[in-house]
Amino acid sequence: MLIFELSRPGRVNRSQAPGDAPEPRDIPQRFLRARPPLLPEASELDVVRHYTSLSQRNFSIDTHFYPLGSCTMKYNPRACNALALLPQFLARHPGAPDDTGQGFLACLFELQEMLKEVTGMAAVSLAPMAGAQGEFAGVAMIRAYHDAHGDTERSEILVPDAAHGTNPATAVMCGYGVREIPTDGDGNVDLPALKRAVGAHTAGLMLTNPSTLGVFEHSILDIGKVVHDAGGLLYYDGANLNAILAKVRPGDMGFDAIHINLHKTFSTPHGGGGPGAGPVGAGARLAPFLPLPIVCGRDEGYRLQDERDLPLSIGRLAAHAGNAGVLLRAYVYMRLLGAEGMRRVADFATLNANYLLAELVKAGFDAAFPQRRASHEFILTLKRLKDETGVTAADVAKRLLDKGFHAPTVYFPQLVPECLLIEPTETESKQTLDAFVAALREVAAEARASPDLVKSAPHTTPVRRLDEVRAARELDLTWKSV
Repeated sequence: MLIFELSRPGRVNRSQAPGDAPEPRDIPQRFLRARPPLLPEASELDVVRHYTSLSQRNFSIDTHFYPLGSCTMKYNPRACNALALLPQFLARHPGAPDDTGQGFLACLFELQEMLKEVTGMAAVSLAPMAGAQGEFAGVAMIRAYHDAHGDTERSEILVPDAAHGTNPATAVMCGYGVREIPTDGDGNVDLPALKRAVGAHTAGLMLTNPSTLGVFEHSILDIGKVVHDAGGLLYYDGANLNAILAKVRPGDMGFDAIHINLHKTFSTPHGGGGPGAGPVGAGARLAPFLPLPIVCGRDEGYRLQDERDLPLSIGRLAAHAGNAGVLLRAYVYMRLLGAEGMRRVADFATLNANYLLAELVKAGFDAAFPQRRASHEFILTLKRLKDETGVTAADVAKRLLDKGFHAPTVYFPQLVPECLLIEPTETESKQTLDAFVAALREVAAEARASPDLVKSAPHTTPVRRLDEVRAARELDLTWKSV
């Protein structure tokens, strides 16, 4: 039942209502409401029960295994939340003078320094408010660099065919054309095709390594040399940084810029529409173009640098200095782990992925790249299952919900038919992984014995299978009074 359906006229809870607000002044009459907003009238108990009930209907990392490939849905330690919620942090206004928040700025400065160390970048800005905004900042810096050098003929960004969909979208938003680079039979970027594609028109290459195919690029240094020799720059999509944390640094691979998804690698809250944080790092060539503000340290304390300090900056991406609460959670997480702990993140992320891949192959599933070991994630192709039973990857994903597991990523990357992209992360136990293997084995057996059972799944969730095309084209999120 919707909260509006629980509503009754006059049923309100005034215990948490704000005090009497003064009448608005100096607001033109045409901007004032003619009638009160349509809001539900409910007691505090009604509201608590409503939202608690909604939370119990959802899959979440707190309730279920969530093997979404390339999303890194791992556990968020409660200690990080508790320390980020200290009153001294919560009470500080984002516009307060620097000298009233030295402890807060010290944490952000140390976070910048730690991110520089693990990425191999010369400088880091914490300003981007999400991974997508950090990605935009990275390509915007590449454009600013070329413009500053009068190299305005560079009109094209190269993107592998296995890249995240945000990569070409970001390139276009920054005013570039996009050229797709194919993948070879081993899952690597096709180096001869890359060599044919680069030229005076090449602004840069967007790449994540390991790629979304779940493998580490064999020729990453050669890829970097090809792009740099053509005058382009390398941008690292930080989506898969969890696999190489404290093992290999993007800066040492030759990348000039990187965005970092704190919700993936550094275990800040993930999903729900935000708030997020996507710090962006830059090598020496791009550091002057980083977005503002950036925390700097000085003998008398810490301060936020502005346009006077970095006149070549691409500017500000938001009103203040990034999402403070998310940044603080990442800071605490990194301090809790330390250097050795970060290495263990990569160790166990890759161990879990390779164990899960081996067990699923033993269970009869087909690896998309059987000749390669997994990084932190891997791809199964269910093409054979579909050909034999008519059951698709989407059907299997829906049936997994009935088994108590969120589905892996489906149909991405699109170049693998009937694709399941699976990422267990480092925070799951062997018992959980074994239970997931057993569930997939059960679904495969059901597909052969009773395919209609799988095709009509899920059967136990509050919402059954939707008409996805109609839901997308006729989306209705507004409640209307009858």
